[in-house]
Amino acid sequence: MMKLSTPAIAHQPMALVNCRLAQTGVEKLQPGGVLVVDGVIRDVGQAVVPESLPPHARVIDCGGDVVAAGLIDLCAFVGEPGGEHRETIASATAAAAAGGVTTIIARPDTNPPIDEPAVVDFLLRRARDTGRVRVVPAAALTKGLNGADTAEVGLLLEAGAIAFTDGPRSVANARVMRRAMAYARDFNALVIHHLEDPDLAGEGVMNEGELALRLGLPGIPREAETIMLDRDIRLVALTGTRYHAAIVSTAASVEVIRKAKSAGLPVTCGTSINHLTLNENDIGDYRTFLKVAPPLRHEDDRLALVAALAEGLIDIIVSDHNPQDVETKRLPFAEAENGAIGLETMLAAGLRLVHSGDVTLSRLLSAMSSRPAEILGLPQGRLEVGAPADIIRFDPDEPFVVDPASLHSRSKNTPFDEARLQGRVKLTIVGGEIVWEAA
Repeated sequence: MMKLSTPAIAHQPMALVNCRLAQTGVEKLQPGGVLVVDGVIRDVGQAVVPESLPPHARVIDCGGDVVAAGLIDLCAFVGEPGGEHRETIASATAAAAAGGVTTIIARPDTNPPIDEPAVVDFLLRRARDTGRVRVVPAAALTKGLNGADTAEVGLLLEAGAIAFTDGPRSVANARVMRRAMAYARDFNALVIHHLEDPDLAGEGVMNEGELALRLGLPGIPREAETIMLDRDIRLVALTGTRYHAAIVSTAASVEVIRKAKSAGLPVTCGTSINHLTLNENDIGDYRTFLKVAPPLRHEDDRLALVAALAEGLIDIIVSDHNPQDVETKRLPFAEAENGAIGLETMLAAGLRLVHSGDVTLSRLLSAMSSRPAEILGLPQGRLEVGAPADIIRFDPDEPFVVDPASLHSRSKNTPFDEARLQGRVKLTIVGGEIVWEAA
């Protein structure tokens, strides 16, 4: 049985011993431990053993489990303000803690959207009051997410926004996008963009191809993504803006990213855990919990994404956590809303790639922790002396079956309903405080 833990005593030293340490840049797991003092990692390595610890330290014997830096999710909808029927900061952060996610970058497509400093301040205060993990807002790139008027980047940065995006919407107008990029560049701000040409996507609801034809559903061509990405890369070359492609889902997009990085452009990219571990065939008999944006693609595209992740071409993995209630999901496939929850299952689903031998554990964890931290300029995401003590303990081999009723998200639209996964999070620590512990 799993439970949410009451916060630990912040000033009591804590040591995790008898661990297998997953550290950035180290391919193999190393035996050792971690000492935490005042919310910061004070020591890490083989010297951290019970005999070397302060007498009043709390000692946790990890029994050979993996200890790693907490995960950082660059794309999650947390509900507040305005979407509390789908999710709240309390429920989203509870799900995150149970899944080993210690930092959430909150999407701006709330109601009202995060396009004013006052809304940024509201979200930060709510997160402090009700959240179990760190919540940092990404602000709107355009006012009201309207794709027409650039938001006040400077003021939003001062208020605490960490990046700029219109969430699940693309800025279709190239002139507006160029202006927004140039404005963001002046503040060295990161632009994150959803890749879909809305006109080319049209009324499509799944990947265009033979399966869509057989199911009688309108398709979204891969080119709707790659055309938008190619345009954005050209605008990056024009403006010099730091740019992150939110979710790439096709083999063609991978090649666009490869060329951009080879040219030395300030470009990074991510993909979702859904696109790495599922494909269009999983939709099966019109399963609406697998209706996501961008849509699940052909198996060839999925394999290309996995290869690009293993190579390091894809920088990060996101949960793309998008809770939807039953009223918007229990509809005919074409009418159902896009979205799937993923905070609590992201790590376990990603471990499928490790167990299959397609991706190393080091690379998987890097894409979920240290690399997002580097892109965002965050101090966490590292299992190193001096780093914030955002730490997780997990058994990568422990099997379980996903039961939607046991998930902590307010909505239950998981694409992994009744899936057999491996990888249980047993302990989550944020800033030196235990926020999740296995019973």
